[in-house]
Amino acid sequence: MARQKLDTRAIGLDVGLSFIRWLTGAEHLHYGVWTGLEVTAANLRAAQDAYSARLFAHLPGGSGLRILDIGGGAGETAAKLIALGHQVDIVVPSPFLAGRCRVNAPKARVHECRFEDFTATGPYDLCLFSESFQYIPLDVGLPRAMGLLAPGGEVVIGDCFRSEAFRGGRVKAVVGGGHRLQAFRDLVATLPLVVVAEEDISGAVAPSIDLEQALFWVVGHAVTRIDAEMTDKQPGRWRVARWVFDRVTTDRQRTRLAQRLLERTRTSEVFLANNRYILIRLRPRAADAS
Repeated sequence: MARQKLDTRAIGLDVGLSFIRWLTGAEHLHYGVWTGLEVTAANLRAAQDAYSARLFAHLPGGSGLRILDIGGGAGETAAKLIALGHQVDIVVPSPFLAGRCRVNAPKARVHECRFEDFTATGPYDLCLFSESFQYIPLDVGLPRAMGLLAPGGEVVIGDCFRSEAFRGGRVKAVVGGGHRLQAFRDLVATLPLVVVAEEDISGAVAPSIDLEQALFWVVGHAVTRIDAEMTDKQPGRWRVARWVFDRVTTDRQRTRLAQRLLERTRTSEVFLANNRYILIRLRPRAADAS
């Protein structure tokens, strides 16, 4: 029988959401905007609310918009949009997150699938990618979204992109993520799209990395302390536990976990050196009145 690999992403989502809900009272999975805020855990909810406000400032005006929230996280953004009078459909591939969406945004329609497999036809006044665009193939996301828009509809993206300075590795991760920004701009140039507005908020969101990493270091200290104690007091049992862990994880997963918990390679400075965080609003050229 094939060895079953540990689904670290699913575990991380479950534990991360539980922690965020305990800390902030909400289940936001996005960066915070830290302008004017001290970078502390006590301010995380305020920073994440500030991010939502900055994102919503780029949405089309009016009420009663038909919105497709692509990769809708745990449904917190959809709930806010519904409270503003909009109709929201959510596309989310994770069964766990789909369940949270149904709890947090019960008035939204939840489609549990990848955006690439989404079969509804819309039309929608807005296709919204809030930190989900990077998980969809670059040549799929925008063209598919354009095909779902009603006349006059728009696409809004809030996400991290890799800058031209980024040089990644296959084993250790460079903090941040997303498509190459230049490749994205090249794609936009080939499509019948108008950039209505664009805002670079990299500096405002970067402190989120430092706050997240501070938590990882606390966990890393605890793991190191437990490892030392078990190696000294229960070496046999601990060898078995390590063997089991090695069997259900890959070398790459273990290396990246150690990087998060023990190293000093995930900082806001490294993030800014390798990424740009962009809010961008796009409109099909045929619908542009200017």
